[in-house]
Amino acid sequence: MSVHADRGAILGHPSYVWRFGQERRLALIDRYAPLSGKRILDVGCGLGTYVEKLRQFSDRVYGIDIEVERVMEGGRRLPNLLVAAAERLPFADGCFDVVLLHEVLEHVEDDAQSVREAYRLLGPGGRMVIFAPNRLYPFETHGVYWRGEYRFGNFPAVSYLPHPLRAHLCPHVRTYTVRDLRRLFSDLDLQTVIHCQIFPGYDSICSRHSRLGASLRRITYFFEGTPLRIFGLSHFMVVQRPANATS
Repeated sequence: MSVHADRGAILGHPSYVWRFGQERRLALIDRYAPLSGKRILDVGCGLGTYVEKLRQFSDRVYGIDIEVERVMEGGRRLPNLLVAAAERLPFADGCFDVVLLHEVLEHVEDDAQSVREAYRLLGPGGRMVIFAPNRLYPFETHGVYWRGEYRFGNFPAVSYLPHPLRAHLCPHVRTYTVRDLRRLFSDLDLQTVIHCQIFPGYDSICSRHSRLGASLRRITYFFEGTPLRIFGLSHFMVVQRPANATS
């Protein structure tokens, strides 16, 4: 297994293309954290795929990522991409209206510190948007570490294993229950705008089997409005710093 593959497993793979699934998530972000004209930071921006789309709403969009190569590649077409760790963000207190952590917390060294840093950057009334893997989703989508190498794909029921066994198979990535995720915010002055679970975009399935993909979207997106949403792929959470908050 190459060093690059190891780092990809540990740090996650950025969004390379923009498809239905990403567009759906962007619409959710704008619905619950309105983006027009706002000061926006994308933490863990990768190649800047979301930064590029967010710039349709505002010219004050920044992205940070810990991977130098990704930032350099994205910086060839986008401004305001910086190299930084989520635990140590190079911005002043209260300087953003929206901070996005899109499938990032599961990969960082310290997820609680990353949340505290994002909170620090929120101005009064600012909103933090989080997408993070759901422990109850029936498949492990980040692959597993088995017999000395990472094996990628969708592995059923791995997240349902006892924590020590799952941690042995997936040392490179966290998953979260509702309680796990909310615990990260327990000491912060934040109000929950929404916390739910969402299902995948099924873009790869749709590209090969359009009818199957359409059926999966129709059925599972219906589930999002029922208690069965707890089995969705990702948590979607938006929290707000009170409008009367002081730095």
